[in-house]
Amino acid sequence: MTEQSRLRRRISAVQFAAWELHLYLDAHPHCPEAAKKLAEYRELAKKLHAEYEDKYGPLNETSRDTSRWAWISDPWPWEAEANE
Repeated sequence: MTEQSRLRRRISAVQFAAWELHLYLDAHPHCPEAAKKLAEYRELAKKLHAEYEDKYGPLNETSRDTSRWAWISDPWPWEAEANE
């Protein structure tokens, strides 16, 4: 597994954990521990997202500091992975 793939998986895992905490807080809105943990995961996700984009470019069309079409520039993800 490449470093890029590992970072993408880490981002997905952190975003999943943040979403689960968000859902938990829907049912338990007065849980300060969960609210604190959610803020931590959101901050970590933001940092990982920025790290990924600094190294590999935009993750999607709404990524920071990109034009609307920057995500479509060559190489396509499957082309880059095939060359590794």
